[in-house]
Amino acid sequence: MQVLAQARDGQPRHDWTPEQARALFEVPFNDLIFAAQTVHRKHFDANEVQVSTLLSIKTGACPEDCAYCPQSARYDTGLEKEKLMDVDLVLAQARAAKEKGATRFCMGAAYRSPTDKHLDRIIEMIRGVRGLGMETCATLGMVTQEQAERMAEAGLDYYNHNIDTSEEFYGDIITTRSFQDRLETLDNVRQAGLNVCCGGIIGMGEETGHRADMLRSLANLDTHPESVPINQLVQVKGTPLDGEEPVHPVEFVRTIAVARLMMPASHVRLSAGRTDMSEETQALCFLAGANSIFYGEKLLTTDNPEADRDRALFARLGIRPEAVERVEERRDCGSGCGCATETAGNETDHAASA
Repeated sequence: MQVLAQARDGQPRHDWTPEQARALFEVPFNDLIFAAQTVHRKHFDANEVQVSTLLSIKTGACPEDCAYCPQSARYDTGLEKEKLMDVDLVLAQARAAKEKGATRFCMGAAYRSPTDKHLDRIIEMIRGVRGLGMETCATLGMVTQEQAERMAEAGLDYYNHNIDTSEEFYGDIITTRSFQDRLETLDNVRQAGLNVCCGGIIGMGEETGHRADMLRSLANLDTHPESVPINQLVQVKGTPLDGEEPVHPVEFVRTIAVARLMMPASHVRLSAGRTDMSEETQALCFLAGANSIFYGEKLLTTDNPEADRDRALFARLGIRPEAVERVEERRDCGSGCGCATETAGNETDHAASA
């Protein structure tokens, strides 16, 4: 298939057509996984995974109506609201995460958009986490370019703002902000010089074509997101998507593989929903090109596999957490890409011949 042959060369491109993106989802599974792993090895060490920890620094009372989210004030999910955390408590959590092997600390808050008063405190958090030698990430909803610039000046490395799904399916999931609102925030973040973390959610009732179109929207941005989290819907009682038909594990792995082919130099993160995945499914995701995870007890307000279980899985698969030195390598090159591509390729070749 011509589109697979083109994707297998591993060169980033930004001109994917709808037909090409959808064709990748039709490739036989074994061929797709082989191509994705081949591309993955051109840009990354195949046995190294970047580890992040995500902390909810302000929980609940969000005015948005995202159909998947237990933090929306519109749904009765039993979630208790929590005000913006104190800086010292956040930094204590960051230190604990670093001790467990995390190199990136992500701070998430349930906002439509943050107030400047709250942003002042969050900036203190960013500076403190940066001072620990960790990469910093924030997800705070929509932000202006000025707010993004303030966070960049404080030392923020990444800003997360997912597009969630395709533009066509978007209105079925969210009505309180538009798909274009999402893209404008991404542009504000990029203009401020921050790395972009942006992906979506699988299993919300979308069709395969919607998944392809979501990935095409990301891959056709002027610059690919440096991190691409692929989430499996975590169903929460009280949200409109509770009871949705779960996505088949093979289809989730297929989405990971297509993301790797369409954005070859980005970190593809195996994100929410891992609690419901078998170790075999997670292993297939790593084989398909996933090379980043969140770990810890909670992923915002939903369960995430415990760190000890992740370490045991890594040991079983011969995977190691990304070295802390990668943090400075990425900062030195001015992007969140796989800066050690050449080194990774050499190590991979050695491993393959061993």
